[in-house]
Amino acid sequence: MSEATAHLGAFDPVKIGIVSISDRASTGVYEDKGLPALQDWLTRALHNPISFEPRLIPDEKERISATLIELVDAGCSLVLTTGGTGPALRDVTPEATLAVADKEMPGFGEQMRQISLKFVPTAILSRQVAVIRGQSLIINLPGQPKSIAETLEGLKDAEGKAVVHGIFAAVPYCVDLIGGPYMETRSEVCQAFRPKTAIRTAR
Repeated sequence: MSEATAHLGAFDPVKIGIVSISDRASTGVYEDKGLPALQDWLTRALHNPISFEPRLIPDEKERISATLIELVDAGCSLVLTTGGTGPALRDVTPEATLAVADKEMPGFGEQMRQISLKFVPTAILSRQVAVIRGQSLIINLPGQPKSIAETLEGLKDAEGKAVVHGIFAAVPYCVDLIGGPYMETRSEVCQAFRPKTAIRTAR
């Protein structure tokens, strides 16, 4: 076993569902950029070995809800969606997500809009929600890869210090609280926050 493999083995494995929701991308009209953006950011941000469950589906409420249930039932501790959160008639991701929720977690959507408002005034049109279903955290993210990274990672100053925390800083502790794996982030990408009593000692 290599040193890198041995080091990786010290971290809990995590299964993450990533869902890109787009009528046109799902039918091949244009290339989907949501799934690669999610996978790239999560791979950079987490020490944990990740198994991804990717899905590319159209903007159909029942299909979205069914996909979220499928991923939760498959053991995904975290499910991230991208797309379908605006005010357009076909944007139904929040409704489909709330339809499968046991609990709503409104702070995630509030913080995403606060981050995006630093860049564009139209961020108030975003309707992202986050919910818990069983032992899974489901979060709707924006549709653009740049916005995905900004909302997950937050805003940093020239020295790399967090000015506005991204939502992912709170994800690992939330997953802890619902009985999921212990997720460990790379501080240069995103520093996860936990109360001192919840921090796992070095192994």
